[in-house]
Amino acid sequence: MASSSEPGSPAETARLVLELAASRPPTLGETRLISIDGPAGSGKTTLAEMIVAREPTAHVVHMDDLYDGWTGLGSVSRQLSTLVRPLAMGRPGFYRRYDWLQGRFAETVDVEPPPLLVLEGVGSGVAELSTMITVLVWVTAPRALRRERGLRRDGDTIAPQWDGWMRQEDAHFAGQRTAERADLVVDGTGGRSAERMNRG
Repeated sequence: MASSSEPGSPAETARLVLELAASRPPTLGETRLISIDGPAGSGKTTLAEMIVAREPTAHVVHMDDLYDGWTGLGSVSRQLSTLVRPLAMGRPGFYRRYDWLQGRFAETVDVEPPPLLVLEGVGSGVAELSTMITVLVWVTAPRALRRERGLRRDGDTIAPQWDGWMRQEDAHFAGQRTAERADLVVDGTGGRSAERMNRG
């Protein structure tokens, strides 16, 4: 595993992301919003964990809690709206947490306006929220590696669901052009440093 000081490590990338966010004014009311987007299995959760380790006041919301199951990527906008838009007005946001074991939505989760909100997962960088995102991070890794990571975590029995999810991602990202809009592009394999894009 790469050391925390090595270029390309998640910890070093987290430092770069936080520095970029701090250099910009809040975009979600008084909150700075970091959206960590990219395909499943690319390393987004690891980066989010490193950001929180460096900035303990950050609040993380995982997109996995917002989807309506394996086919829920296309309908997640409503959940994002009830979470993000109230925060932009200085009010608490909320979402319904999806229980993957029960296969249904469970409790409502309230989110008070934090100084820093980290929204992590596929679809967190949707274009309709672009003016509210302080820093958009795109995390990428080879397709075969991403699938291998996913099946290692969730088990080979969900391979059909994973393959279906990856097709949903392909359509989503093609339409959203998320990678092209990103402020930082991160190699989820840890092989190279984050690349800052020229966004003016």
